[in-house]
Amino acid sequence: MRRRHAAAGGVLAGLAIVVVVVHGVGAYFAYSFYQAGSRIFVTEQTQEVVPGSGDPGTEPLVATPFATPQTRAARINVLLTGIDSGPGRNHSLNDTLIVASIDPVSHKVAMVSFPRDIANFPLYNGGRYTDKINSLMTYAGNHKDKFPDGPLPTLIKELGYLVGAPIHYYAAVDLEGFRSLIDKVGGVDIDNPRPINDPVYGGWTDKRPIGFSLSAGVHHLDGQSALAYVRSRKGPGDSDFSRARRQQQLLVALARKLSDPKMLPRLPDILTVAGDTVRTNFPSDRLREMIDLTQGIPDSAIMRIVLSPPYSTRPKTKSSTYTLELNSVRLAAVSIKVFGAESAYVNLAPGTFPPPGE
Repeated sequence: MRRRHAAAGGVLAGLAIVVVVVHGVGAYFAYSFYQAGSRIFVTEQTQEVVPGSGDPGTEPLVATPFATPQTRAARINVLLTGIDSGPGRNHSLNDTLIVASIDPVSHKVAMVSFPRDIANFPLYNGGRYTDKINSLMTYAGNHKDKFPDGPLPTLIKELGYLVGAPIHYYAAVDLEGFRSLIDKVGGVDIDNPRPINDPVYGGWTDKRPIGFSLSAGVHHLDGQSALAYVRSRKGPGDSDFSRARRQQQLLVALARKLSDPKMLPRLPDILTVAGDTVRTNFPSDRLREMIDLTQGIPDSAIMRIVLSPPYSTRPKTKSSTYTLELNSVRLAAVSIKVFGAESAYVNLAPGTFPPPGE
């Protein structure tokens, strides 16, 4: 039987629930955990819409069953996705795609971000997908004949195929509720590496530009500022790639904040927001195991990679649509760097992707 370890979901998606389990707090907190946990932790019997959508007719894009891949490897891999299903949308876009991986032996973590504009890539079940990767989940839901696995399992299997290692769990966060979650924990501290000056940033619900600026250095961000920090991309020198790096940084900062025992008095409110914002198939009864594994991992043990150029490049095309194509040689190098001998790219000819179905 495959040895089971705690998942990297604990690094970013376990949320404050881990504190409840570890500290064994009273009945009020236990009740809050039960109320929120029944919504956060989806099971094979759950049919769940995208967190935060609230629309009765919405296609259950974040739905199970999702069979955990069998593997002899100790490393556990989790897809962390931020889903843009805000008001007025009749579909959902995965504007954040991060494969987080934890090695329980070395206690090291890797985060690999896939830019949303990656397109024209090979599929795990054969053929190619020519549109952008952030639309794959919705497309799969509308073409069940081509993607019988279902929307979210299709995305999970595809990213696992591209990165060269199976993905065992997922955590989906609705970006509309992200601001409230940050506010409930009292904000987060980040060290901004370079100034941001985005005059056209439109906020979350505002259709008119409200702008966002932030100087370089250490800042304490509330929910609105944190959301701008991970969504802004139009300032000088900024792009989807710099935004992806900030997303990784902020998620780690949030995980650090949530693991602080000082958060205990805030847990009921945090859990209520998390219940509306987060969905994961990580087993809730293994959260204590997970926190024991991930607690105390220093920033120096977290490898952060964004598949920006040279890992992906703009193709030569007459199309006005901005897309990127993966460089398979460099992607293979990333996969082997992160997963070592477990990578599906080991022993493959340079410039090739793993065979479909693997």
